[in-house]
Amino acid sequence: MGLRYIRPKSLTWWAGVLSVATGVASVVLPPSGSLSELARLISLLAGSGDASPAGLIFLGLGLIGLRDRIERGFRGDR
Repeated sequence: MGLRYIRPKSLTWWAGVLSVATGVASVVLPPSGSLSELARLISLLAGSGDASPAGLIFLGLGLIGLRDRIERGFRGDR
């Protein structure tokens, strides 16, 4: 059941993975200019002013879950 969230052909899935990876990298790696700029860019493209690592991780997980829910809604699954 957990494999239904892995959709490498979906642009929304890749946006979510990029957001989660950037958030995790912001936690693990020391703050650098280019990583913080990337985090700020991703949060701005998502319409959020929150470029914190937690905000990026939650944004990514939300995109991945939203994509799955929309697909199941079109098929009529619950």
